[in-house]
Amino acid sequence: MTTFYPGPSKVYPQVAQYLQDAFAEGILSVNHRSPECMEITRGAIEGLHQKLHIPDDYFIYFVSSATESWEIIAQSLTMQESLHIYNGAFGEKWADYAEKLVPKVERVTFNIEELPDLKQIKSGGDVVCITQNETSNGTQIKDLIPFRDVFPEAIIAVDATSSLGGIALDWQQGDVWFASIQKCLGLPAGMAIMVCSPKAIQRAEQINDRKYYNSLLFIHDNFQKFQTHYTPNVLNIYLLNKIMADINDITILSEKIKLQAHHWYNFFDKNAAVQTKVCATKPLIQNPEVRSDTVITIEGNESQIKDIKNITKANGITIGNGYGSWKNTTFRIANFPAIEENEIVALEELLTK
Repeated sequence: MTTFYPGPSKVYPQVAQYLQDAFAEGILSVNHRSPECMEITRGAIEGLHQKLHIPDDYFIYFVSSATESWEIIAQSLTMQESLHIYNGAFGEKWADYAEKLVPKVERVTFNIEELPDLKQIKSGGDVVCITQNETSNGTQIKDLIPFRDVFPEAIIAVDATSSLGGIALDWQQGDVWFASIQKCLGLPAGMAIMVCSPKAIQRAEQINDRKYYNSLLFIHDNFQKFQTHYTPNVLNIYLLNKIMADINDITILSEKIKLQAHHWYNFFDKNAAVQTKVCATKPLIQNPEVRSDTVITIEGNESQIKDIKNITKANGITIGNGYGSWKNTTFRIANFPAIEENEIVALEELLTK
């Protein structure tokens, strides 16, 4: 089975060997406070710094999920208000979650074919929450510098769930970044990464929240010893360590992913004009400036989308369902590093038969 599902998605093929190695090396039974586990954690963190070019003074933590990151940001980094700027379902869910935990939530929505007009935003927040890559509709915000310019005092929190590990990110333009590992990092589901700037830690110290098991200061204290605040997914930390040692630098991966995205959009733009039997569809997002590089979302009528999903499934290929209001009229294709060229060719050939 070949999968293009945008999360959990295909794992790197070498993970199969790493799983056997983990069993043989006793990793599945290792104590999470042991020197062996701390060394694995140290290696994974150092690998992320090196391969993804995360600044040396930014802190890296392992948490259970991207959703847990929403909770940590609300509890430990928000004094009174969070501002959520979004155009899709996951940005909206983040705002919904924050609303349960913080005194005030402001929402600013924008059209999927446009970038947010920050000059029109009259309010601010302690934390400004941005979905850099909106998995539900296949859009992305490529440049975060305007957010830093407009909200210089705020903590800029960035959901990079469908881009971290796939495209190069300008880390200095955000204070908190988070992503689950089952997408561009090509690993099994069950863990997420949080990256925090010194400014974020200073804010956490100002708030001084230590009431919860996942309070950021508690997490930070543990990771200074290369330990976690809970019994972690040791296997995934081990796998992350291995993958970071194995993959190309993010500059190389990012160039590859962007070229593949350009190819995918050209493929569907061309076939939308030709109106082939199967591929009588078009990209949901028409503005190239806001199209995602890592989640390609394709639109058609409900019958077309159903037929395409049935055909691909019958041929051993899984594509992503639509999401939210686009559930029945779109499908999504993961454009993640673990997906191989021959798999892309096979899907294209199937769609143009």
